[in-house]
Order: sequence, then structure tokens, then C-alpha cells
Amino acid sequence: MGVFDLFMLEVFIGGLLSGVMYSLVAIGFVLVFKSSGVFNFAQGTMLLFAALTFVSLTERQVNFWVAFAITLMVMVVMGIVIERTVMRPLANQSLLSLFMATVGLNYFLEGLAQGTWDSAVHGLELGISNDPIFISEYVPWLDIIISQFDIAAAVIAGTMILGLTLFFQYTRTGMSLRAVSDDHMAAMAVGIPLSRIWAIVWAVTGVICLIAGLLWGDRVSVSFTLTAAVLKGLPVILLGGLTSIPGAIVGGLIIGASEKLGEIYLADLFGGQGIEHWWAYTTALIFILIRPTGIFGEKEIERV
Repeated sequence: MGVFDLFMLEVFIGGLLSGVMYSLVAIGFVLVFKSSGVFNFAQGTMLLFAALTFVSLTERQVNFWVAFAITLMVMVVMGIVIERTVMRPLANQSLLSLFMATVGLNYFLEGLAQGTWDSAVHGLELGISNDPIFISEYVPWLDIIISQFDIAAAVIAGTMILGLTLFFQYTRTGMSLRAVSDDHMAAMAVGIPLSRIWAIVWAVTGVICLIAGLLWGDRVSVSFTLTAAVLKGLPVILLGGLTSIPGAIVGGLIIGASEKLGEIYLADLFGGQGIEHWWAYTTALIFILIRPTGIFGEKEIERV
């Protein structure tokens, strides 16, 4: 392979690794939407709250794993409380009402995060090295460099995605979730408790926000700008399909890889730097003009 081809491959692989982290964020949106039809606008602030709680505890000399366990418990409880106090009372309201509830929840959690901790910028160190790995040391003909952090983050995010996929595909709770997402009334008719399923989904969303928050916090620091990382989940689910976990995975890989390639090879055409701020959204917009439901999205057929 030529030098140019190897460099493009290096950029492409780096983009795929970033895409796995985008996919993890997107899955949080998909789970809530699949189970209840609600788009969780507050997920970005939940992610920030998790990262801020963890880093604030570690800065107070709390052991790493103790801080992780405490934050994990906080996020699980937060998810359950949100479902019980906000989502459940509004279960029979319009989708617009439910969406606006998550908008209000977003600002409430933002104020809660500032009141509980602070609004300062925190450095987060998970102990994952960011030194490069020379792949040629293992594969002589493949002279490319990959960040250790990118690999570790992709493995952690990928492992969680795989675990969630297996959980919702093969466990009784997972099958109940799929039944609920297909037809709420039919699920209730066969005895599936919707409130319990929704509580589990919101608790799992809290765990996803914790893992994603720690990974993104290590990469870009912990501050209120961290919620911008979650916004990258929006074009991912638009591309892959709002109701599809495989779509979230594929969409994340596409957005991650195309974004990195665009930054390197197309940035000069658009005035230099800054392409990473809009590339994902433009890509998703162009795609949904061609396929509005996304790659794995299901078309809704209304019979009259």
C-alpha cells in the first residue's frame, strides 16, 4: 500500500473508533424512544451529571472504584425517579407534551448539577494512556498509528453495546421491551408491566450516560460543553433509524469515519478548520432526504 493509502486507512480506522463512542450515546436515545416513544432531550445533561458527579468525588479523594459505584447507583436511581415522577404521570399525554417534559427536565438537571457540584471545567483522567500504538510492530506491512485511548474507549463502548444487544435480544426483559416497542396495548394484554419495563429502560439509560460521560469527559474534559458530545448522537440515530439499535451502531460508524475523512481531505474546500462541528448534521440531513426513516428505520403505514 502507498503512503497516501496508509494514511487514509489510519484516518478511517480512527474515525471508526470514534464512531463506536457516538453509537453508545445514540443507543441511549434509541432505548427510550423504542420503549415509550419519547425523545429524551435531557440525555445530554444526564451524561454531564454522571461525569461531573464522578470527577467531583475523585477530586475529594474518593477511591476510583468507590466513586464509580456511587455514581452508578446515583444514575440508576436518577433514571428510575425520572420515569416514576415525570414520564409515568404523562404516559397518556401527547408526544409533544412528553418531549417538552424532557426539555424542562434537561434544564432542571443542569441547575441541579451546578447546585450540587459546580460549573467549573474539570480534567478527568481514567488512567488510559493516549500514547500512539505503531501497528507495524505487530503487522510489518501496516505502517499506521492508532491512539491507545481510541482503542480502549472503543473496546469499552463496544463491550457495553454488545452486552446491551445480548441483554435485550435474549433475556426475558429484553423480549418484553421489544414487545412493548412493537405495540403497547398488545404488550399490556399479555401481562407485560409497562411501568416496570420503562423503569428498567431509564435505569439502563442512566448507566449508558455514566459510561459515555466518563469516556467523553476523559477526551474533552468535564464541563457544560460536554453536552455537545451528545448532540452527535442525533445525526447518528437519524442516519441509522430512531428505533434501531443496529442502526445506532452502523450510523455511529458512518458518522465517525466520514467526519474524520472530511476533516482531513475536505476541510480546505470549506475554509479550513471547523468542519467537525457541522459535518455529521449535514451528512444526516442529506441522507434523510433520500431515506427519511434511516437505514434500519421502519416505515409507518397508516390505514384509513
